[in-house]
Amino acid sequence: MIVYHYDQDPETAIEQAAESLRSGGVVIYPTDTLYGMGCDTRNPQAINRVYNIKKLNKRKPLSLLCSDLEQIVKYAQLNNTAFDLLKRLLPGPYTFILPATRLVPRVVMNSQRKVGIRVPDNPVCLGIIKALGSPLMNTSADYETDDQLNDPEIIKVQYKAADILIDCGPLEHSQSSIIDLSTTPPVVVRQGKGPIEEFMCID
Repeated sequence: MIVYHYDQDPETAIEQAAESLRSGGVVIYPTDTLYGMGCDTRNPQAINRVYNIKKLNKRKPLSLLCSDLEQIVKYAQLNNTAFDLLKRLLPGPYTFILPATRLVPRVVMNSQRKVGIRVPDNPVCLGIIKALGSPLMNTSADYETDDQLNDPEIIKVQYKAADILIDCGPLEHSQSSIIDLSTTPPVVVRQGKGPIEEFMCID
């Protein structure tokens, strides 16, 4: 694993992460919640590597990290209510569950052909996605039994099989809120970072 300290050379960190991703690499990066582990959405072999490095059950779907709403609409079907919500709340600490389009790899969808999508409010993560030109297939870089692992010094030991770690120091212990927008009304699957009150009153 190669470790880049973002505060020392941010441009190189993002460029090298994007280059590794294009070559099938697995990269660990900060988000606005936890550190994430991801790969190029277009590379099935890299997706398998993420599952193997994290030791995830293949039935557990990954999420997509997108750069903006324009990119989201290529991978998810949005009705008017969902579009307005995402336009207002993103980037931010939310994972939205939405009906997937055909561009989403089948391996990362659930049985209802839905996908979780995020636009993290973090310049490192967004910089990588924009440099890559494609969403990141993402999971949190934590233990399955401990979702509070957010220290890069521990992460680089636990997940040394990843290719690159962009070190931004320890992050605040937090998770994204998961909102299922594929149902009416929306369902709060997990309450995490970010206010959720407005989702409770949508008909």
